[in-house]
Amino acid sequence: MDAKTYNAALAELRADRDEIKKVRAALAKFEAARDKKIRALAAYEKASADRIAPAAGLSVADIVKIAPALTPASLAEASDGTVDEAAQTPEAPAVETGPAHDGTPAPAGAGQTAEPPTATTKPEREKAPGAEAPSPAVAARELPAIPQGPEGDRWFAHTPNLASTHPNFTQQARSTVFLDTTTGVLVHRDQTLRLNLPDTSAATILQAVFHAVPEGTERIFITAGDPWHHQAEQHPFLKDAVAAWLNAPTPGWRTDTGRGKDRMAGHFVHPRNPVGRYQSDNGQHHVEIRSVGEWFDPEGADPTIVRDAFVLLWKALRVHWGDAVLMGSPSQTGRDLWTRTIPTRGQHADGYPVLSEELRGLLHSTAGQGRTELIAPPRVPDKLPALVEYDRTFAYAKHTWKSPVGTPRRITAATFAAWSEKEQVKALYGCGHWHVRVAVPDTWNHVGILPAPAPGDRAWHYPAAPGTTFTTWAGGPEIYTALTNPIQPWRIEILDGLLWDDGKPLDDWSKKLKEAWSTLAAQAQLHGDPTQRTAAHLASRAVRSLLLYGIGSFAQRPRMVTGTTPRTHERDVPPDAEIIGFTDEQITWQRPTGFTRDPNAHPEWAAAIWSGARAALLSQRMREDNTYVGALHAPPGTVVAFRTDAVYLTAPQNWPYHGQPGDYLHKGHLTGPITAPTTEDELLALRDAGRSALKRSNAPTGEA
Repeated sequence: MDAKTYNAALAELRADRDEIKKVRAALAKFEAARDKKIRALAAYEKASADRIAPAAGLSVADIVKIAPALTPASLAEASDGTVDEAAQTPEAPAVETGPAHDGTPAPAGAGQTAEPPTATTKPEREKAPGAEAPSPAVAARELPAIPQGPEGDRWFAHTPNLASTHPNFTQQARSTVFLDTTTGVLVHRDQTLRLNLPDTSAATILQAVFHAVPEGTERIFITAGDPWHHQAEQHPFLKDAVAAWLNAPTPGWRTDTGRGKDRMAGHFVHPRNPVGRYQSDNGQHHVEIRSVGEWFDPEGADPTIVRDAFVLLWKALRVHWGDAVLMGSPSQTGRDLWTRTIPTRGQHADGYPVLSEELRGLLHSTAGQGRTELIAPPRVPDKLPALVEYDRTFAYAKHTWKSPVGTPRRITAATFAAWSEKEQVKALYGCGHWHVRVAVPDTWNHVGILPAPAPGDRAWHYPAAPGTTFTTWAGGPEIYTALTNPIQPWRIEILDGLLWDDGKPLDDWSKKLKEAWSTLAAQAQLHGDPTQRTAAHLASRAVRSLLLYGIGSFAQRPRMVTGTTPRTHERDVPPDAEIIGFTDEQITWQRPTGFTRDPNAHPEWAAAIWSGARAALLSQRMREDNTYVGALHAPPGTVVAFRTDAVYLTAPQNWPYHGQPGDYLHKGHLTGPITAPTTEDELLALRDAGRSALKRSNAPTGEA
C-alpha cells in the first residue's frame, strides 16, 4: 500500500465513522421508543415478560430490567439462603460471624473526580429511581473484597508523603460578572449593563463581555439562558450538545491550558453545569464561563439579586474565615475553607494522611451516595390517598460531628467473633465500613434497609422481600439500624471490615458553615427588603452547596479528562481515549486519568456521612422531643420514594420540626386519589405539584 492509497482509506474510514455516529443516534431513539412501549405494555394486568420478549427481540432478563413489574414470580421469590429469626434487642444486637468471604482485590484505577467533583446532590431527571431496583433476573455486579493474608494486610496503610495540611497561601479573588443570556443583562460590581447578543455562542459571549468590561474579567457566571443547550435538538444526548458548544470556534480565544499552580485547565463537559475555560490568543486574559446552577437554583432571580447573594455569602463566610475567597465552584470553595480549619498545632498538626490507593479504590467501589428509590405498585396502592414530601433540612450537616481518622484496623470475621457483645456493639456504632452477608427476615413487610449492588456502574438497590439474602458493604450507621430497627432485627454476618478511630476532622468546618447558614436563613425570613430576602435565601442555599459538594469532593471519584484534537492531527488523539464528538475541524474525546496525588482525598469521610444520612432516612432520634422519625416509623406500605435526603409518603406524619440540620421539613402535600408514579418524571411532576399545593394552602388569606 502506498501513501496515496493509505490516505484514501483513512478518508473512507472517517466517512464510516460519521455514518456510524448517525446510525447510533437513530438507534438510541428507536430503543427509547421501544422501552416506552414495553413499560406501557407492563401496565396490562395480564402482561408477561415471556410474551413481550420475543415481540421486542429481547431476552426475558432484558424485559424485566426495563419493566421490573414483569418479573416472573418464581424469580422474584427466589432466595439463596435462610433467615435466623432469633430475637435480638436494640441494646444488644446479635451479629452472626463466620469465615471471611473469599474475594478478589478491589480494582485499581479509581481516582479523582473531574472538577467540579462528584456532588452528592439529588439527581434531577437523569436516571429513573426505579432503575435503582433491578429485577433479580438481572445479575448484580459483584463487589470487591479485601484479599486474605499479607496481600490484604498491605492495604492498611497510608500513601507515603501525602496528607491534608493547612495551606500556607491566601486564595486570590477573581473579577466576576453575572450574565443573563436570555435578556442580555450583565452585572459587574455595582453596574448593570445590557449586552447585544445576536446569538449565545461562547465566542459571542466572550466578545460582548470584554467589549463591555474591557479589563480584568476572569469569571462569567451565567444566571439564566443555558446557552450550551440552545442546539440540543441537533444532538442525541444533552452532553453532546454541551461539548459542541464548548468546543465551537472562538476567534481570538483558545482553550485555556492553565496558569501557574492552577491545575484546572481545559473545558469540563457536564449536561447541566459545564465549565468553559478560555485564554486569549495573546495570553493576557484567562476567563471561565460557568453556571450559577452549581451553587443554587436562581429561581428566576435577575443577575443583580444573584450578585447580591454572592456578596452576602462572602460576608457570612468572612465572619468565620478572615481569608475566605469564593472560587469557581462550591466544591472548590468548600474544600479550600476546610483546609483552613486543619490544626497548625497539637494533634493532627502534621495533617490528615491519605489512605492507600487500594483502600481508596475499595471505598469508591463499595460506598454509595444518597438513596434514590421509587417504590411502585403492588408494594404501594395503585391509587395513593396522598403524596406527602418530607425533606431533611441541610441534611449532611447533621452527620459531620464524628468521622474516621488514622489508619484503619482490619476486623476479620474471626476477630469480630472473639469480641464481647459490648465490644461488638461499640465497633458497629463507631466509624467502620463492613463487608457483610445479610438476610431479610421472613416476616418483613417494610422498605429495605441495606444497599445491595445492582447492575450498572455504582448502582444500588435495597432488597426488602422476605427471606432475601445478599452480600454487600455498608457503613456502621446502616448496620446498626438493621440490627436495632423498630420493627424486627435483620440477620447480619460479618465477613470483614475496616474500623477507624473516632475523630472530628470536619466538625469545626461544619459548625462554621452551619452558623453562616443560620445567619443567612434568618435574613431570608426577617429582612425588610424583599429582594434582599431573596438574595439571602439564595446565599443560604449556596452554603448548603459548600458543605454538600465539599463532602463529595473528598470521595475522589475517577476523573475523566475531555480534550480536542484538530481532525488534521487525529493521530494525536490519545490511544486510550473515547471519541465523543467531531466536526469538520476537530475531534472531541475523553479518557480516564485514574488516581492523582490529591492531598485532600478522604473517601472514608464521605462514605461515613453518606451512610449516616441513609440511616437517618429510615430512623432518627429527635432528642429534644424524645421521639423517632424516619421511613421505618411510618406504617408499612406508605413509603412511595426516597430521593437522597427526602422521603415521600401516602400520609402526613406528626414529626417535629425545629429548623435544625437533619430535621424533616413538610415540603409538599398533594391530596389524592393520585395514580402511583412509576417513573422518575411522574414522581417529579407530582413532587412539584405537591410543593405548589402546600405553598398555596399555607399562604395568608388573599395571597396567591
